[in-house]
Order: sequence, then C-alpha cells, then structure tokens
Amino acid sequence: MTYQEKAAEIVRILDNKKALDIRAIRVGEVTVLADCFIIASTTNPTHVKALADEVEFQLKEKFDVAPNHVEGYQAADWIVMDYGDVVVHIFHDKAREYYSLEKLWSDGTPMDVAALLAQS
Repeated sequence: MTYQEKAAEIVRILDNKKALDIRAIRVGEVTVLADCFIIASTTNPTHVKALADEVEFQLKEKFDVAPNHVEGYQAADWIVMDYGDVVVHIFHDKAREYYSLEKLWSDGTPMDVAALLAQS
C-alpha cells in the first residue's frame, strides 16, 4: 500500500466520521519522519477518540495495517497515530489552533483532499 493510497483511505475514514477541516500535507521532501501528515479536528474529546478508533479499526480490518505507535489517547486533545509513511494528527479544535501544525509544516506540499476522497 503506497502512502498515497493509505492517505486517501484515512481521509475517507475521517470524512465519513464527520471530522472537521481535514488536511493532507506531503512532507517527505522536508523531513524523514513521514511522507505525509493527515490533520483533522473535531469539537469534543469523545469524537477525537472515536475518530482515532475508527481509523485504527478500518485500516486493520481492510488492509491488516496497524499503527506503529499511538500517542495522546488518554488526554484526547491531540492523538497522533504513526503509520510509518503516514502520520495522522487528530485534534480537539482548540489544541489544533494552539499547535498550528499547518504553519509548522508549511514547507510541505498541500495535497488535494477532494482528490484523495475521489480515489478512495
């Protein structure tokens, strides 16, 4: 599974579960951490956990892909899911505003979320 295919599937899962302001940033040219970051948010901690649970469940169920590491689940204001080539950031909206990852990784290349949704 390529990182583009994985990113498209994750974006679809987040969109189906009503995540807000989904963004995908190609970062492979500016860091060795991953090829792509997926960033999404929601308005309450319960939904943050539900989004993370659904991403993990769907990828495992459909593709037998599990995250290498998940961080922040207990606090549920920012959950990071490391899938190697794709890192998923699911934020409570206030935490997303505070950390502003889109600005931090502005050297990356934004990916077209609508196009990702169309291919999945």
